[in-house]
Amino acid sequence: MSTPALDRTAVTDAPILDVLAERWSTRIFDATATIDEEALASALEAARWAPTAANSQPWRLIVTRRGTEAHASVLDSLMGFNSAWAGDAAVLMVFVAETTRDDQPMPWALYDTGQAAAHFTVQAHANGLSTHQMGGFDRDAIATAFALGAEFTPISVMAVGELGDIRTAPAELQQRENAPRERRPIAETLLVNN
Repeated sequence: MSTPALDRTAVTDAPILDVLAERWSTRIFDATATIDEEALASALEAARWAPTAANSQPWRLIVTRRGTEAHASVLDSLMGFNSAWAGDAAVLMVFVAETTRDDQPMPWALYDTGQAAAHFTVQAHANGLSTHQMGGFDRDAIATAFALGAEFTPISVMAVGELGDIRTAPAELQQRENAPRERRPIAETLLVNN
């Protein structure tokens, strides 16, 4: 039986690319599906080619597959509700920013790492993968588990995999998945628009 498709397309005030309007962050992953390695490689390549200040590429990625000790370490670092659903994802990734290089601060590292994550999510969606980024995790636990040096700062964890069947998800997850997609109006986002 195939999983019914959810239409979570954003209602936008101005036209945007379909891949952007259709991309959304699920919490329901197929716990039995392995990662499509070709789709993952393509999304990693998109992250690789994200814009970056002075071509510094201050991002690093920790990619862990379900069933490995590394995946368990990332899962163990998750806080609150994230730990209840993220383990079903075939892959848990950590986006890490190199915030200093040669003892010099790299103030754009967080921005550039965010761009790499954004490029990853768009390409992943285009390739049929689902994603969900999380900020609720123990950064120190990640740094310890993966022996990160002081120059590296874990920024976010991303769950990646195939969309699961909402009909089999717990009620709380179903409710969150079916909640309306909302964003603040652009007029409230623009500090200046002269």
